[in-house]
Amino acid sequence: MIIGSRGCDRKIIVFIAVPFGIYAVERNGLNGKNISNQCFLRPSGIDFTGGNIFNIIFIFDIIVFGAGVRWWSIMDDYIFGGWSSKTAFVTGVLQVRSNSMSERDRNRGKERWKQEKRKRKKRRKNRQQLEKQQNVSRRKKREVAAWERLDNTANLFPAIATQNMTNVYRISVTLSDHVERDLLQQALDEVLPVFDTFRVRMRKGLFWNYFETNYKAPPLVELEDKYPCSYIEPYENNGYLFRVSYYRNRINLEVFHVLADGMGAVNFLRELTYCYLRLAHPETDFGGQKGLSDLTSLSTEDSYVKNYKKSHNKGYKTARAVEVKGEHLPTGELGVIHGSMSLSAVKQVCHQRDVSINEYMTAVFIYSIYKEYLKESPSSRPIAVAVPVNLRPYFESVTTRNFFVMVSAVYAADRTGESFDRILELVTMSLREQITKEHLEELFSYNVSNQKNIFLRSVPMFIKVLAMRFVYRSSARANTSTLTNIGAFQVQKEYESFIEKFHGMIAMSTGQHIKALLCSYRDELVLNFSSTLRDVSIQRRFFRKLVEDGIEVTIESNGVYYE
Repeated sequence: MIIGSRGCDRKIIVFIAVPFGIYAVERNGLNGKNISNQCFLRPSGIDFTGGNIFNIIFIFDIIVFGAGVRWWSIMDDYIFGGWSSKTAFVTGVLQVRSNSMSERDRNRGKERWKQEKRKRKKRRKNRQQLEKQQNVSRRKKREVAAWERLDNTANLFPAIATQNMTNVYRISVTLSDHVERDLLQQALDEVLPVFDTFRVRMRKGLFWNYFETNYKAPPLVELEDKYPCSYIEPYENNGYLFRVSYYRNRINLEVFHVLADGMGAVNFLRELTYCYLRLAHPETDFGGQKGLSDLTSLSTEDSYVKNYKKSHNKGYKTARAVEVKGEHLPTGELGVIHGSMSLSAVKQVCHQRDVSINEYMTAVFIYSIYKEYLKESPSSRPIAVAVPVNLRPYFESVTTRNFFVMVSAVYAADRTGESFDRILELVTMSLREQITKEHLEELFSYNVSNQKNIFLRSVPMFIKVLAMRFVYRSSARANTSTLTNIGAFQVQKEYESFIEKFHGMIAMSTGQHIKALLCSYRDELVLNFSSTLRDVSIQRRFFRKLVEDGIEVTIESNGVYYE
């Protein structure tokens, strides 16, 4: 709640968590704008600029239950990306000092408000027209609406998803030119109907959740105004479980993991990008392509069920691993650090050590945790890094849904002064023992066997949810962190000159407050760290080790660490 009057230059916000989002620093808000449309117990952007409210310059006197005073400044620092690098979350009392606005500024704010109102009205009208063009009545919708079971892995994500543990990941493509919103919207409108994996909404059943064809218009493409991997509210998104945003020359695809894994999302983003480029550059032939590329799959097969074998072997470990703890960023913020390097240089180092890129990067990650967090001291708990394994090459699958399992690279940190070479040796041995077709089959077959158990299938959904949450908490704490490698992005030669790079990031999970994602395009490899911790010593040590091995690294950040 906001309390204010014209007779006072101070405003009070009482007992609510309020993030000051992107439009608070852009100064392009409107008169009397309230908490954004994401208002369900988590307001995500109040415009304090313009109109009769006040113009925010600085935030003073932040008092949290009388614990003390802290000074913040709001600045226009889009240091990295379209999300605000300064966000204030307050539980208690926050006081804001305002400064007067000129009549010209107020008029300017009113005009911007009118312009934005006209744009949104036009977008809503276009959405309505699109639905009419589809010419599907409500009765017809019910008749033709197809439903589909969630895949084995997807069943877990709705049970454990929360505002803070979103199970949302992001894959982004950076283009050579700035993105035009209307063209990107048009591209999404054209591409989405083709992809049954993404054109769904989730329904709750008595025993299991399930997907149903979503006939609503595609979600609106918006300028990026949230921290990466934030929670996706279906009721705010036409029921869809993914979001498309843009910032300058970058297109972001964020996906709730229930829909697809990284490979499935890459499939969709690539076609979305192709379609956008054809619209943005009509003068270019692009090899005469109008439909989908040869690399794109539309398969919605549940490859877990197709390939499983009856198993009674337990598929996961529950022994607790080292948990990296420390001071956290304010709730809702995500610290992001990108390290860009030459793929050829990384391959050369890996070739010299006779290891894969996955094995090398995982070992560097564990070594960095050992050096900076454990301070080279022995620990009763191991350092374990979860490594997702794409199952498609092992089982000849091209599904666009989830088809992966997790293995763990484990280092028993029971010695002092361990060398990197020794850690690399142990990590490599650990991963190679697990990444075999037979072992991978055992891992997912155990879960599928439980899913097919007649007794368990008859258990009501709410009991299943409680059980899945319990199992997840146990297994999640068996890993210190996660490092996932999406692999090399492949695009057609006709589009290469318009695409500069790809990168991605993943959200946090129980007991894991720092994670890494690896991908490459052409000769550039990008490793992204996402974290909710203020301390960046692990990331610093990681990149320092790469440099020591002869790999030059260029580092970018979203700015949350620069207060």
